[in-house]
Amino acid sequence: MSFNRRQFLALGGIAGGVGLATLAHRALTSGASPRSVPATSAPVVATGQPVHTTKTAIAPKGLFAPERGDVRIAVISDLNSAYGSTDYEAEVHKAIELIPAWEPDVVLGGGDMVAGQSPSLSRERIQAMWEGFERHIGAPLRQTGIPFGFTIGNHDASGALSVSGKFLFNHDRELTAAYWNAPGHNPNLEFVDRAGFPFYYTFQHKNIFYLVWDASTSTIPAEQIAWAEKSLASPVAQSAKMRIAVGHLPLYAVAVGRDELGEILADADRLATMLEKYRVHTYVSGHHHAYYPAHHGKLELLHTSALGAGPRPLLNSHLPPFKTLTVIDVDLDTESTRYTTYNMTTLQVVDHKTLPRLIVGPNGRVLRLDVQEGDLTAAERSLTYTPSS
Repeated sequence: MSFNRRQFLALGGIAGGVGLATLAHRALTSGASPRSVPATSAPVVATGQPVHTTKTAIAPKGLFAPERGDVRIAVISDLNSAYGSTDYEAEVHKAIELIPAWEPDVVLGGGDMVAGQSPSLSRERIQAMWEGFERHIGAPLRQTGIPFGFTIGNHDASGALSVSGKFLFNHDRELTAAYWNAPGHNPNLEFVDRAGFPFYYTFQHKNIFYLVWDASTSTIPAEQIAWAEKSLASPVAQSAKMRIAVGHLPLYAVAVGRDELGEILADADRLATMLEKYRVHTYVSGHHHAYYPAHHGKLELLHTSALGAGPRPLLNSHLPPFKTLTVIDVDLDTESTRYTTYNMTTLQVVDHKTLPRLIVGPNGRVLRLDVQEGDLTAAERSLTYTPSS
């Protein structure tokens, strides 16, 4: 029996189980609507002059850093190339080289660190991919001492199940778990709950609580959703200044060719409502290979582009696809965040105003972070979903 990649994502439920601008956005407060706040500074490329900042900023390799927040987070995702590849594209190497100079407090990974999820790959080849990851990404990041919080992608260790309830990619799952639980591969995280690590777990750092779940397929198992709700309701989560959730598949579609139900999380509205209930500030996802900072209700959604192969165009947009790395600066007092997102091919900063004001997908719509429902025109309000293919 053979399946295409989309079927693998959907099978998780069978057994039930670029210009110059800094994107600044709103504080999440109880009852408050998402709102972009003006950026206090914008990075410039090496040929320009550094902006004035009130806090120390490190300039990585010719780029001027944005003004630093109380906490800085670097976000990377979808690092892999072709099936079975043990090497990485130039933008991945560039990102790993640049990250330490930004001095992030945490690096978050949106999944797809290796290029598995193919029945043709032997156990030995899967092992070789993780050795390649260790050589090019794992070891260099670990040597910086920066905590690395990551989610598992479908190409890392798909949770797709057969009709009998067994993992279709059990070798992928076993070797992913073996790599991350090896004593020498400590991601430097301050775990709160690591019983399900590396597939689902929680950690905290500098007054931010992070929840990572296994969104490697379109269906998160019911018992894991219950675990997530219990974790987010816990005193340690609720006493944190901010809560961030991370998973590979997004809640809503944003990319051409990924706007189908198997490519997004099932029952997205219910999941979004649950995350909002426990005051999760942002849900970080990968998989769609397209950068789009958005919100759905009070929940902010950071859709990351691929650093590796295959960046995709956004729905409702004529922009060419591009690869990204995002630097998030957090103000804990106001519970607000500010994005500076780099096109990693040109090293220019992405101008968020070039992105669509809203995107309508098969299960709902999301608005760009600085756009509110009241800002929409009549034509935008009446926009309906049109499949991209």
